[in-house]
Amino acid sequence: MHTLSDPNTWLDKYGDILFRHANYRLRDEMLAEEMVQETFLAALKAQHNFAGNASEKTWMISILKNKIVDHIRKAVRERAHDEDQIGFDDIIEESFDGTGHWKFDIDRWNNPDASLDQQQFWQTLNQCVEKLPKRMATLFILRELDGLDSDRICQEMELSSTNNLWTMLSRMRMHLRECLDLNWFGTAKT
Repeated sequence: MHTLSDPNTWLDKYGDILFRHANYRLRDEMLAEEMVQETFLAALKAQHNFAGNASEKTWMISILKNKIVDHIRKAVRERAHDEDQIGFDDIIEESFDGTGHWKFDIDRWNNPDASLDQQQFWQTLNQCVEKLPKRMATLFILRELDGLDSDRICQEMELSSTNNLWTMLSRMRMHLRECLDLNWFGTAKT
């Protein structure tokens, strides 16, 4: 069994990184603070289980991720499933012309590596994620940031099938694509 540092030092050592992690995923400062507090309490209760297979910081972040997933699961149960539904036909109509071609010029997307290296891109992506309906933003976080697989996402978001997941993923990606086209690629960033 490995020894953890003094729990009285955890807030100073890990408070900021845990808060940033939670706030980015939850987009709510008060809720992020609550999740960090719950993380410290859970770590305190489970400190005898720390095996030392990862660093203390990594262990804390994994506890926080589980707290966030638990929160999302609970929030999904409490929220009506159709609250944030957006008409798929409306998205298709806004994105494609009558012949099935994109309405925006996607040729400007041909060098994504250069865009990914720029901090402004990440700020724009974050703003686009914030504009998504809450369920779609949650889906983006679970899939792209937390890397959960399809079955786990269906379970966490209480989706009845992977077909529903794929539909939501498609809608989410179209929204992000449109937002990035308008706010990043459409502004001639180089």
